[in-house]
Amino acid sequence: QVQLVESGGGLVQAGGSLRLSCVASLHTPGTFIKGWFRQAPGKEREFVATINWNGGRTYYADSVKGRFTISSDNAKNMLKLYLDMTDLKFEDTAVYYCAAARALSGSYYTNYEDYTYWGQGTQVTVSS
Repeated sequence: QVQLVESGGGLVQAGGSLRLSCVASLHTPGTFIKGWFRQAPGKEREFVATINWNGGRTYYADSVKGRFTISSDNAKNMLKLYLDMTDLKFEDTAVYYCAAARALSGSYYTNYEDYTYWGQGTQVTVSS
């Protein structure tokens, strides 16, 4: 079992920046595909960004490309994932979730159904 814990959300003015973090202790070492999703009130959960197991490949939703950066640390017994968000916009307001799935290849996942483990979510509110 992989228990993901997020932190770093909060209230920020439009144009500001935030860094989200997601960590988990691994009882069994492994390699993971990791991603960030978000869900705004009244909307479906949407893909934000993903990174493959060694950090060599990333992919972003068009709405955040050029403003958000996903990164990860591959420590032996820890899973660490980050999302650096800059030039935040009102429409970025949502609950942000980190997600992970054991890597079977060097690729990444953009579909939430491909992820096995989820964090509890952290609220990001951007004031206009």
